[in-house]
Amino acid sequence: MSDYSAHDHRQMARALQLAACGLYTSQPNPRVGCVIAKAQQVVGEGFHQRAGTPHAEVHALAAAGTAARGATAYVTLEPCAHFGRTPPCADALIAAQVARVVVATGDPFAPVCGQGLARLRAAGIRVEVGLMQNDARELNIGFFSRIERARPFVRLKMALSLDGRSALASGESRWISNAAAREDGHHFRARASAILTGIGTVLADDPRLTVRIAQTHVTPLRVVLDRRLRMPLTATLLTSGSPPLIYGASDADPQRRTALQAAGAELVTVPDAALSVPPLHGLSPATTMTGDGFLAAVMADLAKRGVNELQVEAGAILAGALIAAGLVDELLIYQSGCLLGSSARPMLALPAPPTMAERREWQLVELVQIADNWRLRLRPKG
Repeated sequence: MSDYSAHDHRQMARALQLAACGLYTSQPNPRVGCVIAKAQQVVGEGFHQRAGTPHAEVHALAAAGTAARGATAYVTLEPCAHFGRTPPCADALIAAQVARVVVATGDPFAPVCGQGLARLRAAGIRVEVGLMQNDARELNIGFFSRIERARPFVRLKMALSLDGRSALASGESRWISNAAAREDGHHFRARASAILTGIGTVLADDPRLTVRIAQTHVTPLRVVLDRRLRMPLTATLLTSGSPPLIYGASDADPQRRTALQAAGAELVTVPDAALSVPPLHGLSPATTMTGDGFLAAVMADLAKRGVNELQVEAGAILAGALIAAGLVDELLIYQSGCLLGSSARPMLALPAPPTMAERREWQLVELVQIADNWRLRLRPKG
C-alpha cells in the first residue's frame, strides 16, 4: 500500500466533497469528483453533474489546461475506459500527460473494472488505488449495490412515536414527525433513484411520492407494489407528476391492467408469491404481504432500470416483509417524543424470533437531533 501524504489526503477529501455535489443529480451514474494538483497547488477540479454530460475528470482537465501536464489527478472512482455516452476518461488523462493518478476505489462496472487502471499504467502513468476507499464507496453505496449485488441499496424510511408506533389504530399518522424532520426526509428522497410504497399506503394516504426541496434533483421513479392492481384511477400518483411504475401479480384482473395502463401507469408482471400474515397488533388476519419471490423479482427489475438507491416509504406489512426477506440495507427513522399507546400500529408486521439468540440486530450508524425529533440511521449487524 502506498504511503499517502497529508497533501494526498486533503486533495482526495476535496475530490469526495466535489463528488457529493452530484448527490441529487448524477444518477444512475455514480457520484465522482476529481482534483488535479501540481507542486502542492490545485490547478483544476470538477465533478460529474448529470448522466450523459462530461465526467469529473473532463471538467477538471478543462480547468487545468496545460498545467495538467506532469500533475497528479485525484479521482474518487476508477476512470472509465469505454465509450458510453461520453469518451473514456482514462484516455483524456493520458492525452493531458498527467504523471500520477490517485484513485479512491475501483469501478465494479464490467466495461471499466480494472481496465481504466490498466490503460493508465500501460501509458506509463503512476497509478495508486485505495486512498479513502471506504468514504468513496459510501458515497456511491447504491451504485456498488446495483453493480455488485444486482439490486438497489434499500433504505426503509419510517416516522415513529417514542413507543415505536407508526400510526394510530385508525391508520392516522399525520404528523408523527415535525416539519423539519419531514423536510429532511425529502433530501433522502432526492438522493434516491426511486421511491417505493405499497398499495395499502396508496389507499390510505393517497401519497404523491415527490421530492419537495429547492435544490436541483433528478425526479425519482415512483413505484407501487400492487399485486391485485387495486390502485384507484383517481389516485394522485396517476393524476399528477410522472407516471408510476406498478408491479402486479400474474393473475391480476386484465381489465384493471388495461385501465391503469390507459391512465398512464407502466405495469410489470412479476411472479405471484403471496404470504399470509398472522394477526399482529390489530392487523387483519386476512391481510397478505408480498412474498420473497415477488420482492426479489421487483428488486432485480429495478436494478436493471438503473435504480441505485431505493427509498421505501410504506406501512408495517410491506416494511416487515422486506426485512423478513433480508432486503433492507438501512433503516431511516424519524422518532418523535409523542406516545401513541399499545393499540396503535406497530413499526413492523414481523414474526417474533423463536429465541433471543435468533433476534435480528441492527447497529446505529448515525444519530442526529432535528428540532425535537431524532433521525436515526441503522444497518444490519454484520
